[in-house]
Amino acid sequence: MGRLTLNPIRHVDLFGTVLLPVLLIGLRLLGSPFPPIALAKPVPVNFARLRNPKRGIIYVGMAGPAVNVVVALVASLLLQLSPHPYVETVLFIVIYINLVLAFFNMVPIPPLDGSRLVMGLLPNRQARAYSRLEPYGVFIVFALLPLGLFQRIVLPAVEATMTVLGVHV
Repeated sequence: MGRLTLNPIRHVDLFGTVLLPVLLIGLRLLGSPFPPIALAKPVPVNFARLRNPKRGIIYVGMAGPAVNVVVALVASLLLQLSPHPYVETVLFIVIYINLVLAFFNMVPIPPLDGSRLVMGLLPNRQARAYSRLEPYGVFIVFALLPLGLFQRIVLPAVEATMTVLGVHV
């Protein structure tokens, strides 16, 4: 599949890595609340090769957000030890970005990681029907953003987690 490489060009998606950030930065300059984000090509996974595909799809889906939470946790521990304001600022940003990524990716809209959890929990027939949303997922997410997906779901979860970690805005 050609993705096991340190060459960043192999991970670039024309729409998600180039056009989307340019569009969102332009909209942001015009006053849009959308944060400028970018997407890489999804990591291909052959679920048929997993010993238990139903459980495996859950593990694959939870791996990314779990790593984001672990990074935020480690950064919050380092933040408690940091005597320097610049280091504190960097650690705060690391915590915030990783928690935003973790909670945003847990939204159950394909191809986000939260959809993998849902697919693993649904019966096979419903999981297949649900997976057919994947080609439209990016458009669904962008349709939901103006309705408060980010402000009403992701940000409150991030802020609550930061409070639990003892990180204050």
